[in-house]
Amino acid sequence: MIRPLLDVSYGGENGFNQAIELAGETLKNVKFIQEKRLITNFLDEVAQDTGKYCFGIKDTMMALEMGAVSTLIVWENLDVLRIKIRNAHTDVENVHLLTPEAAKNEKLYRDQDSGVELEVSENMAFVEWIVENYKTFGTKLEFITDRSQEGNQFCKGFGGVGGLMRYRVEFEDFEEPDLNCQDSDDDFM
Repeated sequence: MIRPLLDVSYGGENGFNQAIELAGETLKNVKFIQEKRLITNFLDEVAQDTGKYCFGIKDTMMALEMGAVSTLIVWENLDVLRIKIRNAHTDVENVHLLTPEAAKNEKLYRDQDSGVELEVSENMAFVEWIVENYKTFGTKLEFITDRSQEGNQFCKGFGGVGGLMRYRVEFEDFEEPDLNCQDSDDDFM
């Protein structure tokens, strides 16, 4: 590995800061190499259809809650909000992961059955929330950019969020039943 020599004008902390500034381009390339390696590992899992990967906000959150994700991969500019909405009458809380556009839907803030207005108990960017909470899922968090070819492919093709998993999970087995079907029994619960 070639290590560039840097000539700094100062000693101590000022010299160290100047060296970091001068090595900025080299350090940036290291980040891109790490990002490329991470996404390549992810794409290898997908190509080999090992089932030890997840992508998309819904499947990734499900895998996180199972403790299945060893490395969580998140696009640094992911534009998703995590909104916790509470029904004050029933004390039921629901968490929604939505785009800012989808969060503007008025139906989200009103109980469909009773018409009661729901209150927002938490509203924050998903990226901010995951930084504060990823350790509770026992995972390693890796942020990527869309500036490398691999990062761009991950963001556009896989929604900007996904993970490498400890074990295989069949997400289809956990899909919720279609509640819009004609024969549904509304009195079930």
